[in-house]
This record gives sequence, C-alpha cells and structure tokens, in this order.
Amino acid sequence: MATNVNAEALKEAPIPESIEKQAASKQTVDPYNVQGEVGEDGVVKAIDYNKLIEEFGTKKIDQALLDRLERVTGKKPHRFLRRGIVFSHRDLELILDRYEKGEPFFLYTGRGPSSDSVHVGHTIPFEFTKWLQDTFDVPLVIMMTDDEKYLFSDKRTIEEVEGYCSNNAKDIIAVGFDPNKTFIFSDFQFMGGAFYKNVVRLSKHITLNQARAIFGFNDSTNIGRIHFGSIQGASSWASSFPHIFGEDESKTVAIPCLIPCAIDQDPYFRMTRDVSARLKYRNTNISYAKPALIHSRFLDALQGPGTKMSASIDESAIFMRDTPNQIKNKINKYAYSGGKVTVEEHREKGGDTSVDVAFQYLRFFLEDDEELEKIRVAYESGEMLTGELKAICIKELQTYVAAFQERRAKVDDEAVKLFMATRPLKWNGNPRAPIVVPQVQNADGEAAAEGGDGKLTKNQLKKLEKQKQIEAKKAQKAKEKEEKDKAAAAQE
Repeated sequence: MATNVNAEALKEAPIPESIEKQAASKQTVDPYNVQGEVGEDGVVKAIDYNKLIEEFGTKKIDQALLDRLERVTGKKPHRFLRRGIVFSHRDLELILDRYEKGEPFFLYTGRGPSSDSVHVGHTIPFEFTKWLQDTFDVPLVIMMTDDEKYLFSDKRTIEEVEGYCSNNAKDIIAVGFDPNKTFIFSDFQFMGGAFYKNVVRLSKHITLNQARAIFGFNDSTNIGRIHFGSIQGASSWASSFPHIFGEDESKTVAIPCLIPCAIDQDPYFRMTRDVSARLKYRNTNISYAKPALIHSRFLDALQGPGTKMSASIDESAIFMRDTPNQIKNKINKYAYSGGKVTVEEHREKGGDTSVDVAFQYLRFFLEDDEELEKIRVAYESGEMLTGELKAICIKELQTYVAAFQERRAKVDDEAVKLFMATRPLKWNGNPRAPIVVPQVQNADGEAAAEGGDGKLTKNQLKKLEKQKQIEAKKAQKAKEKEEKDKAAAAQE
C-alpha cells in the first residue's frame, strides 16, 4: 500500500524538474502518477489541493474540526494539522464521535517496499500515524504491499521486494510505534483465512468497468494490478484481523478504521467505501463499516513544486540513510529556490516561500510555529538570503535524519518478528470513556491474558518489555525537556 509520497509511476520515469519546459497538461494525482499542472509556459505548477478536494469529493479540515479534535483528545493538534499539511478527510467527525463514546476503531496505513531505504517523504504519514496512535490509544495495522510492488513493476522480482519489505519494516518500527498495539504484515505472508475472505468479498462487488474508470486500467493491464484494489481495501475491515478484534463478525464488521494517507491513495478507498455501503453481514441489517480517511499533502522533490520524491531517483530526495554531508550537498545543489537572481533584487523584492523547497521542508519538519513564521517573514522581506535559509533547512534535516538513524540502529530482526507476529494487541482508547472491545482468544481457545501474549516467544516477550522501557524513558525525557523549556521561558 503506497500510503505515502512514493506512489510510483507505472513505468517509473524520472520526475520532471520544474525548471524544464514541458507540454501543457492538467495536474495528475492518482495512486500511480503525481504531477502538477504544466502551464502554457511549460513550467510545472504546484499541486492545487483545493481542486483535489473538489474533484475527489472530500472535506477540508477547518479550524472548527481542529478545535473539536483538541477538545476531544486534550492534545494540541500535530504541526501537520496546524499548517494544513494534513488538509482533507472523509468521516473524521464520525471517528471523533466513536472516541467520545468509547467505541472501538483502529488505524490502518501502509508502505509499498520499493527500495532498501525510505526517504523523508515516506516518514511523514508514519510520523503522523504515530501521533494518532499515541493520541487515541488505539490499535494500528500496517500493510506491507510487497505484492503490489511486484505487480506494478516490470523489473522487480518477488525476492527483491521481499528483501525490501524486511528493511522497510525496520524503518517503520524506527519511527517509534508501540509494539503492544501495532501489527505489521506482509501481503505475501498474511494472505489467507479471514483476510482472504474479505478480499474475495470486496472483489466480487467491483466490476472491470469500475476498475478502469477509477484507476485508468486498459486492455494491456495485467489482471494482478486490476485485482490489487480489493486487497488494499480489505485491510480496512476489522474482520480481516480476528486475532485483534475477535472472530464474531457480527460485531467486527461494524468497527471502522481511520486511514492516514497521501491524497493520491484516496481512489482505493472511495471504491471500498462504495462497496461497504452496499454490503451487509449475512443478509442482516449490519453494514460493513466504511473506512474514514485523513489526507496529507506531498512533500515536494528537491526539484520543486509539482514534483514528487522518488525512491528510485537519489537526487530527488533526502533518504533516511544519507550522511550529514550528503544532506548538505543535496540541499545546496538540488533544492529549488524561491529567491531572486541577484542579491540586490532579492533584498529589494524578497523570496517566494510558496515554491522554495528549503522553506517547504521546514514547514514539514520544524516544530516551532513562531520560529517558522520569523523565517518566513525574513525571507519574504529579503532580509534572509537563500543560502541562509538553506543552512537552516540543512541543520533541521540533519538533526531529524540523525535521530531516525539512531533509533533504526537499535531495530533488529527479532523486533521485526515481534511486530509481525499474529497476536492479540492491547489498547485502552479514551481514558474518559469505557472502551468496548471484543474479547480475543489465544491459540488454545482461552481468553487472552492481560498482556495478550498470543503466539509470542520468550525472546519476543523480552523484546516487548525492553521496547516498553525504551518508550517510557523517551516519554520521561520529553517531559523533562518540556518542563525545562517552560522554566527557561519563564525566566526570559
């Protein structure tokens, strides 16, 4: 599932640089192609997200919804929400309704393993998903679409994408997910049982004409690609995961999920929502829950507006394996600038932050809202030059990537086995409302213990306890830092 900014083009052609002249065309945003509109002057424009909201029929996340989110959860909205990076949704209000009532729901996102290392664009939906998991305290399933990456590539072998899958799982774990309430699975490994039943249920209600209309398939498209939408959609149904939600489908089919993803993945779930609305459980009035979605913008490639980072093009992205010097060189050499041609002109007219890649990256990764605003004002007034802005961006990205690499170094094969073990999960939901969770049984048919050990080995249990201790230390350090910052601010 490519729920990130790396939904690859079918032929994996290099991304166009915004400064190159191209034939005029409309913007294209779908699971396989992302490019801004090309004007009559041949220059690629930034993605028009308001137009996407209209075309896709989604809802804009407005201030009223953000206020309600903060009121319901008691937490300040993530910077992606505050800055409109996560900008659109389907049925987020219904998810908040369930949270207030203590009714169960889960998170679902994924990764299409297409390279041996993720880039900073890939981390965006996962970082936001972690915030959602921490905020709502709910279970999370992460789909590794190794089958998709094989089906949609003429070059990759199954063995190659399987290798990527393991490495990418480690990258995802390094974001900091809680193993108690996170299940990562590979399509190749997990297919079967309740999951495959739902794949078949969904596929039976999707016609070839619908698939063509939604995804643009033609007579030359292999049937695996046509079928893949039902696989991705079936993961949004709680009944696909009886080890998490129990085997009573009369209850689990009504448990919805919230899918954090880039806007290009929305077509898959528009299709799933349509089938869910029509499908009833065993001829009863119990409907399958429609997945809710919350959409993010794309992180532009280094080449500028209207482009997208690509895992197959090193110069388009900052990869999470990059060294500090590589990050510095990429930003200085490739990052599209919104500055003027000469220093004199820039001082007089200022720079354009809406197209400047270094500033846009700071919008995504710099936490401090006040500092970001100071940088914007200084650059747009001409007080700050492009080189100075790039230096700030370089430092921020070096810090972000270094912290990731430190966590990634601690993730081993045993941790991957832990997260990918088919086992009961444990979560609490809204602390102000009693949560109603179906009781899950272990392999012996007995109710799962409080810890929910399921099929875990002793080593996995030790790993789980170690991970819990690490998370507790992180939380304590974050609390101490927050108190220190407050004390420092009070003295100023």
